[in-house]
Order: sequence, then C-alpha cells, then structure tokens
Amino acid sequence: MTDEPLPGQEAIVAKPRPFWVAGRPRTSVDTIDVRHPYDGTDVATVSVPTAADVEDAIAAAAAAAKPFRSAPAHLRASALEHVSLTLAERKEEIAETITAENGKPLKWSTAEVGRAVSVFRFAAEEARRHIGELQRLDTDVAGEGRLGLIRRRPRGPVLAVAPFNFPLNLVAHKVAPALAVGAPVIVKPASATPLSALLLGEILAETDLPEGAFSVLPVRGSAMSTLIEDPRLPVISFTGSTGVGHGISAAAPRKHVVMELGSNSAAILCPDWTDLDFAATRIATFGNYQAGQSCISVQRVVVHRSLADEFIPKLVTAVEALKTGDPHDPSVDVGPLIDERNAERVADWIDEAVGAGATLLTGGTRTGATVAPTVLSGVAASAKVSCEEVFGPVLVVTVVDSVDEAFEIANGTDYGLQAGVFTRDLQIAFRASAELEVGGVVIGDVPSYRADQMPYGGVKGSGTGREGLKSAMDDFTEEQIMVLSGLEL
Repeated sequence: MTDEPLPGQEAIVAKPRPFWVAGRPRTSVDTIDVRHPYDGTDVATVSVPTAADVEDAIAAAAAAAKPFRSAPAHLRASALEHVSLTLAERKEEIAETITAENGKPLKWSTAEVGRAVSVFRFAAEEARRHIGELQRLDTDVAGEGRLGLIRRRPRGPVLAVAPFNFPLNLVAHKVAPALAVGAPVIVKPASATPLSALLLGEILAETDLPEGAFSVLPVRGSAMSTLIEDPRLPVISFTGSTGVGHGISAAAPRKHVVMELGSNSAAILCPDWTDLDFAATRIATFGNYQAGQSCISVQRVVVHRSLADEFIPKLVTAVEALKTGDPHDPSVDVGPLIDERNAERVADWIDEAVGAGATLLTGGTRTGATVAPTVLSGVAASAKVSCEEVFGPVLVVTVVDSVDEAFEIANGTDYGLQAGVFTRDLQIAFRASAELEVGGVVIGDVPSYRADQMPYGGVKGSGTGREGLKSAMDDFTEEQIMVLSGLEL
C-alpha cells in the first residue's frame, strides 16, 4: 500500500483515516482497507472503532440528547448551511472520493455530491420552521377557551445505517434531518464505502454543533449488534438489503425502526406512448447508471405488444451505446459493481435465465467486477432476474396485450418501491396510482431520482417509513401537545 495518490484520485490518500466519536477524531490499531471496485487497487486504510469507542459514542449521544433538542434553531441551521456550502466548495474532491470507494462513474458521483448539497440546504431551511402547529379546541363546548400547541420533539438519538450505493447522499438523508430536529446521530457507513461518511464527519467537526451531536463509526462484527440493541439509541434509520433490514427490525423490536429496503422497479410502456426514442434512452440510462445498484434502477420493462417490434430494438441500441470502463473517465456511463463477488452473482443469474429459455438480446458478459449492460426477453416469471432484486445492470423485457396485464405483472413481485408509466392518458395515470402496489408512480418517465425534499419509500417488501427530508424529520420526532386554558380566542 502506498501513501501517494492513485492516478486520477488526487483527493484519495492511502493512510489510516480517523473515525469520529462525539465530534472528535480517533484512531485505533484495528483497520480496514478500502479497495477500488474497478481494479482492486488500495484506496485508503480506515481505523475501526473499539468497543470502548462505541460505548463513548453512545454515551455522548445520550448525554447530548436533552440539551441538543433545546438548542436554538439558528445553531442547527448554521451548521447545516456550513456543510452544504463546504460540500459545494469541495465538489470535485468529494466526487473523486465517491468514485474511488464505490466505483460509480465520475459523472454520477458529481451528481451525488450536488444532491447532498441540496439535502443539507433544505435541512437548514426546515430547521428554522419545523416546530408543529396550533389546533383550536373550542370546536366543542368542553374546549371553550382552550388552544392546543402541538410540537414535534426528537424521539432521541438516531442510529443511521447507510448502504454502499450512495455513500454520501444516503448518509446525508439521515444526518441532515436528525441534526435539523436536534437529535444526535451515530452513522454506521457501509464497510466497503466509509470514506465519504468520514469526510462528512470532518466537515461537521468544523461547525459549532455540541459535543455528542454526531459520531461516524465504521464498525463491524459484534459492535454493530451493540449499536442496534442499545436502548440509548431509540431510533434506527436503515437503508439496505431486505434481509439485513428485517434482521435489524427483529433485533430491536421496541425501537422506532425506519427502513428502506430492496426493489424491483418496473417501467411500463402503454399503447398511447409515441416518443419511443425518449423512453428507450431513459430506461437504458436509469437501468444501468449505477451499474444497476440503485433501489430505483429499472429492472423490468413491460411493453404493450403494439409498440414492441419498434421499441425493443431501440432499447437494445440505447443500452449498447452506454460506455463501460474506468469510472474516473468522464465519458464512462457504467462502471463496476461494488465487488467481484456481486458481479459473479449477477452473471450467474443471467446465465440461469438464459439456461431456462430466456433470449439474450445484448450484454451478459463479465470482466472482473464489471458486467456488461444486459437486456433479456422471454424470461420466466420465476427467474431470479425477474422476481428478485438484481442490483446489477440487467433489464428484463416482457410484452403484454393490455394495460391490465401490464399492471398485474408490475405487481407480481414482493417489492414495491417505484414504477414508471409511459402514458399521456390521464385515466391510465390515475389508474396506475390507484392500482400499482408501489410507494411512488412516475408518469411519463422512469424512476430516475429521489426527490430529496419529498416523501420517498415503498410498500410490500420495500421498507417502512419514508426517506426524504421532511418525512425523515417527522420520523425522527413525535408529537407532544400542550393545552393552554382560560384563553379568549
């Protein structure tokens, strides 16, 4: 391992990185190595917290909970504004960090930083006005002269467990709302991608947040169980795989657990849609832009038969136009998966589908951790690439004879996060909203982004609660009512 920057990664230095306990950096003897998913080169070494470090972080968060919830709004807002401005100033450096640890193409890492800038800016704005509401109680005789003041108060410190696929912005989705409402937060970043969260800790340490307001702990093993089970962390916000999420929920039955889990997003082309080039480009891009490693990546493409002969070749052409390769190359559209093990799994699922009679229209090959963007047709409904979450660059095309059949197929999995419906027919649009078993329906486009300031989440196996800044602020707080009596209203 070298202390010199890697080519194209001037911001990344391979030396032990500190973690953050109660706003202060610490190191330890135990370390983990972060490796580049594209070529396996060493990127950095990160110190791993000890059991004592974890205890100190939990104790500091618990001690800070009461005073921090009463901290003035301007203090929290100023800290959040500082983070937003600093992320913007260091955008190129941070994007390189994301690409080096995660492997996503630089263009998408840059977009991720931009979104995190917005999240912290939105949080600063909401911190100044998120308080509650007044409620008249004199609508009944017994309530004459009374007024209800409903305030939202933090439930307590938040354990934020983040995934690898958005190592900065999905941390931002948890840290920003927690700090905005005055809840201390302990971040557990993904083991494969801790650098962005640690960098965020560095920026937070520059603010006037009180001691204990935040910690960033790249723990592993039993320390994770300690964080999940400790009663001093009454709120858990988790984004990640369905199995791990259910395990966390089972291990913390008395806690307020908010989860966003797996998905298997469908894009539906209805017979009235005419701009097939647009649909093909959008589906190709957002089925593959993170090598398919996004909970809203398009996985299933359901096409009305009247459009199939013209649309499917356009989709294959659009997918084949995507450039794979070194994610630090600004022209690259699709980079590697997070590691070779996951790439092998995706390739095996493709081979399994083809072996069972599916037609490979393009792709299907693997080089190291990179899987070529793949399009399959004629896939059995029971095939893993069809009914489970691939989390890889795979599109499964199904041809149907009616909108009813399309909706039935879209609902035919255990996941329900988002769906895209290409139609200009308002009746079909409202039917889709009513009938599709998903948390969000995008009309005239694909699920391609998270509206960071709006509710975001799923139904069925896709999680509980909602991400999105304001929804997370509500999830991290609970209502308290104070009744004022003897008033002349």
